[in-house]
Amino acid sequence: MKDGSHRLTPEQAVTLYRDAPLHSLRSAANLRRKQINGDKEVTYLIDRNINYTNICTINCQFCSFYRPPGHAETYTQTIDEISQRVLELEQIQGSRILMQGGVNPELGIDYYTKLLKSLRELHPTIDLDCFSPIEIEGISDVTGMSTLEVLKHLKDAGMHGLPGGGAEMLVEEVRKDVSPKKGSPDNWLRVMSEAQSLGLITSATNVFGFGETFEHRVEHMRRIRDLQDESVEKYSNGFTSFVSWPVQLENNTYGKRNRGRNRVELGAGPSEYLRHVAVSRLFFDNIAHIQASWPTMGLSIAQMALLGGADDAGSTMMEENVVSASGTEKMEASESELQNAIVRAGYVPRRRNSRYDLLDTPSPETQLKDLAAPPPTQF
Repeated sequence: MKDGSHRLTPEQAVTLYRDAPLHSLRSAANLRRKQINGDKEVTYLIDRNINYTNICTINCQFCSFYRPPGHAETYTQTIDEISQRVLELEQIQGSRILMQGGVNPELGIDYYTKLLKSLRELHPTIDLDCFSPIEIEGISDVTGMSTLEVLKHLKDAGMHGLPGGGAEMLVEEVRKDVSPKKGSPDNWLRVMSEAQSLGLITSATNVFGFGETFEHRVEHMRRIRDLQDESVEKYSNGFTSFVSWPVQLENNTYGKRNRGRNRVELGAGPSEYLRHVAVSRLFFDNIAHIQASWPTMGLSIAQMALLGGADDAGSTMMEENVVSASGTEKMEASESELQNAIVRAGYVPRRRNSRYDLLDTPSPETQLKDLAAPPPTQF
């Protein structure tokens, strides 16, 4: 997919981000999306988010979900509790769990491997995309193993993939301000490279709106694109997708700490989010899928993203707790809601799994022929 001399440079990406008219930028991104993914289908995933523990020692200032060890509101779920949640997902024909928590110093490798083996035995058809690079680092610290050894143990126990959570902004200057206890951007990239070397499914994420510059945002993308080049060449495996969203500031330390500042500097509104999606589609010539983030932006803005570079509507996100703790109200959508949003954007909805394999898909309640007017083409 990489296009030699026509590859967008970081400098060009910054120029587009800063100066390109939004409608023209989104039109170019939509054309590129059609070249890569076709112009008929938009995929989505039926899954469940399972936050197995909220105990964490990292203290990211934009996170409202975690609780420090010893706090009265801490929890760690048992295998039986987690299995029951997976069973409920199976009952609605789900195909994946996204299981993440915090860096919990009380959990050794046995907790994770026993959990994965049990889920693999009890729910053999469900993909297990579990933990994040920072959690892998935490397990490494607790056990004394290298992160590669930890990943090998988890894969052997039944883990399919390593989600891209915890990247936020892969720029040290930004990380030091918002999550100084978190591992460095180099660590996140290294753990992802190790996961890709083992054949695990991986995705790349990006949270923006911390007051960073356009150059910082593009630098984050550049580092992911460079790793994708390297991993595809070495392992024939890389990131399946890229998904970004603005930081949620309502109920966390970072938002409260900056409440007196000019709020335009923090977070991001719909037009800025759509600009970010469009630039990412044009920049990532080596990552197939760009995901729209309806949980943070709402289904209507996600529809706009599908008309400006994104080709995937994300997932139903049954039981999401982390982002919603920061102030987002609705963090779950039914399959019919996602399907109807896709249809109203002018596309055919298709179920997928975490590998982006297409699955049998029920017919949506709303059909393209039923719509009275075409979808909007600009924001």
